[in-house]
Amino acid sequence: MTLIKHEMKQGRLSLIIWTASIGFLFAVCLFLFPEMKGEMDGVSEIFSSMGSFTEAFGMDQINFGTLIGFYAVECGNILGLGGAFFAALCGISVLAKEEKEHTAEFLLTHPVNRSSIVTEKLISVMIQVTIMNVIVFGISILSIIAIGEEIPWKELLLLHLAYYLLQIELAGICFGISAFLKRGGLGIGLGIAAIMYFLNIIANITESAEFLKYITPFGYADGSDIVANGNIDIRMVLPGMIFCMVGIIAAYIKYCKKDIA
Repeated sequence: MTLIKHEMKQGRLSLIIWTASIGFLFAVCLFLFPEMKGEMDGVSEIFSSMGSFTEAFGMDQINFGTLIGFYAVECGNILGLGGAFFAALCGISVLAKEEKEHTAEFLLTHPVNRSSIVTEKLISVMIQVTIMNVIVFGISILSIIAIGEEIPWKELLLLHLAYYLLQIELAGICFGISAFLKRGGLGIGLGIAAIMYFLNIIANITESAEFLKYITPFGYADGSDIVANGNIDIRMVLPGMIFCMVGIIAAYIKYCKKDIA
């Protein structure tokens, strides 16, 4: 528990900044919706006729003029991409930073084995990701109430669950990579999240590349698909959770045998 508290203390500024930024953008988008609502029908028609662009963001499957359609596209991209970056950054740095910051010698002289260190660091990453999602979800609910719209609970819960699973998967993958790094890898974490995002766009545009949805977590966290189908595709979630577990297991194996400078 001591190491968990230490990691939470070290990561609190990053958590506050990312949560505040994503929450603020959420609130801004939702407060803009009533002003734009009357013009959304025309916007939906324009978007539906933009070919590959429409397919890339799934705007051919939903009504942009409804709250949940607007939410899935605008707010979904904010939490999907922003949350992915945050989760990747949390995971990619948590094990590597001990060597980068030259604190490994101090940490490893304590009466605690390496597997316990990995476990507590993993728990701290998952707690941070969870806190961010809970706060953002609360902000979205309060914002919807403030603008006087009815809360679409089912779709909203499914969307946020999908984004949460997306972040857990990326955090797990980056956590595994972190065990192999010695000097940090913020660029690697951000790069992985960005690549996964663009793989989903490619899968949406090209039918021959639809298999990419089973590789990228953005495949099952596609807001337009969730709203249109009323569920999260478990066939895409399962491979993602396997990738996550592989990353976590790799972290344990590598870090417990690693020659730490």
